[in-house]
Amino acid sequence: MRVLKILLIPLFCLLAFSYTSIAAQKSIKIAFMGAQTDEDMHGSLVFKDYIEATSNGNIKVDIFHSAQLCSKFVECIQGVQANTFQVTISTIGGFGLIFPPAQVLDLPYILRDDRVAECFFDGPFLPSLRNAVMEKFPNLRLMMVGNTGGWRNFMTTKTQIKEPSDIKGQKIRTIPADIQKEMVKMLGGNPTPISWPEVYTALATGVVEGTKNGITDIVSMKFHEHLRYATLDGHAYMAAFWWLNNDFWNGLSHEEKVIVNDGFYHMMWETRQSPKSGAIAAYEEFKKAGGTIYKPTPTQKQMFVDSTKGMYKWYEEQYGREWLDKVLAETKVCEAKIDAASANL
Repeated sequence: MRVLKILLIPLFCLLAFSYTSIAAQKSIKIAFMGAQTDEDMHGSLVFKDYIEATSNGNIKVDIFHSAQLCSKFVECIQGVQANTFQVTISTIGGFGLIFPPAQVLDLPYILRDDRVAECFFDGPFLPSLRNAVMEKFPNLRLMMVGNTGGWRNFMTTKTQIKEPSDIKGQKIRTIPADIQKEMVKMLGGNPTPISWPEVYTALATGVVEGTKNGITDIVSMKFHEHLRYATLDGHAYMAAFWWLNNDFWNGLSHEEKVIVNDGFYHMMWETRQSPKSGAIAAYEEFKKAGGTIYKPTPTQKQMFVDSTKGMYKWYEEQYGREWLDKVLAETKVCEAKIDAASANL
């Protein structure tokens, strides 16, 4: 009997070790095109730390930044769909390639400020959007919306933009998305789609005279070596949509789902705050390089808003009213909530 007990002890230890090893093999690979220094990486590191610590190492997270596993958004999404890796990120422009109505979120000035944007993406719009995407792509699960770069602002090489009329005739770099090209046209500019790796050269050679980006992206890519003027009109919130393979999600236990979901929550807050803190140093760098920063007055900002209202009609003609009405209704709820709190200060 004593011999049997002695034999059982190492057998039990072997079984326990085997279970731990199997559990530890459950892993999440995150793949994105952003650099090792940007908010996508910051958020991924927070996610990794939380998941691995909270699961006691039973869920491992590996991060592949700088286009190591996918160099285009479509490739990144296909990788998640195939479960080659489990997590990726998209901008609104990239998201619009697979779900065109999502471009509603790129309509100029539709989100007033950070507080409204964060309230909006934390509200009922997100689960509604998640379900709509999963009806079309059952293995794509939208987990949360963070930020990747702050706000899109006009940046130019030769002329300071203060009012919409200042854009007239200027060659402004855009992504290929129709909604961004239409906005520049509506303001009287000449939209010029240029791929991201080619923007630096396009600015240096005069192929374009301006671009629409956040300051952290501008400085990280050295565009401020050619850009001289920044106009803080904040025409678009640079939302970051984080996707998870739904088959992987369904394969998790309830306890694991709680850990992963909470991990995305922590990632969300890191990616929302990182561009804000990063912008401080980025704007200082921009000014040191000889850049001038201009904040439109409330009257001038309203001029930009009024000059682009026609974009709502353009969107409706392309994609209908369903998603536009949802966004407008929810933003009004958030604005009213925030304004009411401010009135009671």
